[in-house]
Amino acid sequence: MSFEKGLALYKEGKFEEALLCFDELISVQTGQAELHLYRGRILTRMGKGDLALADFDLLVSNEPYNTDYISDRGVVLHLLGRNEEALNELDRAANLDPKNPYRYSSRAFLKDRLGDFNGAIEDYGKAIELDPEDAIAYNNRGLIEEKMGSIARAKKSFEKADDLIGCKSQATNSLPPVGKAESKRPSPKMPDFSQTNSTSEVSSKHFWKTLKGVFGDYETRKEFGLFIKRFFSGKKL
Repeated sequence: MSFEKGLALYKEGKFEEALLCFDELISVQTGQAELHLYRGRILTRMGKGDLALADFDLLVSNEPYNTDYISDRGVVLHLLGRNEEALNELDRAANLDPKNPYRYSSRAFLKDRLGDFNGAIEDYGKAIELDPEDAIAYNNRGLIEEKMGSIARAKKSFEKADDLIGCKSQATNSLPPVGKAESKRPSPKMPDFSQTNSTSEVSSKHFWKTLKGVFGDYETRKEFGLFIKRFFSGKKL
């Protein structure tokens, strides 16, 4: 097995095969950061948060100021339901990397999940300030504004998002929040989540698959809302 083979499997969404590859590589090269990083990301997408956290704990302990490691660790903590710790990690990533709009968008998503709507809107605003062409940040901010009853402000946010991605604006009504994609970094191709029988694996795969999309239309927003409610309530999909 080689790193290149494991990485190719990861990008193809063949997570079980990729995991076997990285497990084998780590068995002979324990501690190599890149190997633990990708194994942690694979485990996260397979719904194996506890195992993924061990890899990210190792990475952050070795490089305590690496904001990518910190941010990924925050995502794992979030998926494990340890939201206060997750928010602390995303705060730290934003403080260390204040010019990166993704730091604010990912923190905004978590704040939205925790009910801090004003904080989420503020963070999306900061992301937009740093990247005025971030259509997803406009869209997600509009969804929160709509939930808060600021319909006129939400409409402007949706229109701006649709203008940026070249979509015709569509009417929305009480749309649920969506998350921020990893727009500044490559994302792996995700498999059809319906092909697995594992509830935790289904949830995690679908979570990542949906986050990487551009939420410019009503059906995608609605579909994600139904999923995210089930994901965070622990109900089977």
